Amino acid sequence: MTIQEFITKYTEAFGESVPFPVAFGYSDKAVAEVRKIPRCMIGAIRKVCYGEPLTLSADNVLCGGGALYTAFAPMPDYVPVFVSETEHYKQTKEMVKECIDRLDIRLSEKPYLNFVRMDHIDNLDEVEGILFFATPDVLSGLCSWAFYDNNAADAVCTRFASGCCGIVTFAAKENAEGGRRCFIGMLDPSARPLVPKDELTFTIPACRFKEMMNTMERSALFQKACSIVRKRINGEIQK
Repeated sequence: MTIQEFITKYTEAFGESVPFPVAFGYSDKAVAEVRKIPRCMIGAIRKVCYGEPLTLSADNVLCGGGALYTAFAPMPDYVPVFVSETEHYKQTKEMVKECIDRLDIRLSEKPYLNFVRMDHIDNLDEVEGILFFATPDVLSGLCSWAFYDNNAADAVCTRFASGCCGIVTFAAKENAEGGRRCFIGMLDPSARPLVPKDELTFTIPACRFKEMMNTMERSALFQKACSIVRKRINGEIQK
């Protein structure tokens, strides 16, 4: 299936009102001007759904956690204390450090991390993951698709993470390892104000997405239950 064929099928599965997914990956070339962005990158990433690409680098990722999770810089010393004692997302700084150590983040050898809406790319070269901003109804379809050919207990998983970690870090690591897990994210209260209140993220590592493109039409996405949900997504029914 080509990228354009996927876009056509995606629209058929979910309708015209659902934003296209976003492809992201590291590169030696920037696809957009490296502009200053707000301290948290999540709002800038969400805007890619409107069509304008985004390039992140060590020069415009100003958040210490964001620089860590995008693999542009090592973890700042203050992060474990900040996450545990200021944000209270973990009970102790040791727990934070343990979580981050398990990620085994390796600094990127490439200077840019590009985000491009999928209808603006031709192939999956240099793509680490595919990012969907999804309402609960869209999320149900995406999960059904991911479960179709994968019986693993963690075929779709949710882990403790910042918004950027849930989008970039997990997918990049999974893609490097040839894994098959997909990730639900944006449960980070600090970043949630930067996305619509009814959206979470669903990220598919590129290696897994290449498999799932071949199962899309046979999955539940094109069966009766999802067709009813599609009508609700697009306002054709109210319940």
